[in-house]
Amino acid sequence: MTLAIPCRSERALRPRALDLYSCAGGAGTGLARAGFAVHGCDIADRPNYPFPYHQGDALEYFAHLIDSGEIRQYAFVHASPPCQEKFTLTVGTNRSQGWGGTHVDLVAPTRDLLEKTGLPYSIEQPNGRAEIRKDLSLCGEMFGLGVIRHRNFELGGWTIERPAHVPHRGRVRGWRHGEYYEGPYVAAYGNGGGKPSIPELQAAMGITWTDVREELTEAIPPAYGEFIGRAFLASLPVGAAA
Repeated sequence: MTLAIPCRSERALRPRALDLYSCAGGAGTGLARAGFAVHGCDIADRPNYPFPYHQGDALEYFAHLIDSGEIRQYAFVHASPPCQEKFTLTVGTNRSQGWGGTHVDLVAPTRDLLEKTGLPYSIEQPNGRAEIRKDLSLCGEMFGLGVIRHRNFELGGWTIERPAHVPHRGRVRGWRHGEYYEGPYVAAYGNGGGKPSIPELQAAMGITWTDVREELTEAIPPAYGEFIGRAFLASLPVGAAA
């Protein structure tokens, strides 16, 4: 589904969400579909990002918003900070490490700033990272997607009832240890081993506005952001997010 970006007057009526480490806008698009006016921030140039965004260091920009008081325009913050070794998209946020450098973990400093704001938030926590808080775990099968794409989320300042994990319908298509497997899902990572074409990956993720493989493989499906956004807005008293 193609996102209809609201006009300025419509955005003014929507609660605002800040999308930190935004990449190409998977989470942000979901939040917009849920009812937010979205602003993004990413260290890299993101010409495909479908909303207003600031190009720069996310931590520095976030700290500026807090210190200046501009953060009060937002009702919600989502962050997808890099937390894995050689994270290929936003590791540049830590300039001392450089692009594709050694281990970069920006979850803790991002959380510290989020807590300082007092605003409700969500932090994406990819599988494989030790000692994370898993308030919410989502899977592509929950939304009928063509990817599994397990992701955990830490929630601050609000809670949600965790949905049950839905059994997978089969395997992820591709090569494994010299053997090719068919399956209902495509692999939303890497380039080799029977990986999907760009159109296949776009269809599987529900992302139509970028055809950059790197952005597609690092994004979360918009359905996840929409689920989180709708759940948050539903948890508020009537009129509280206006």
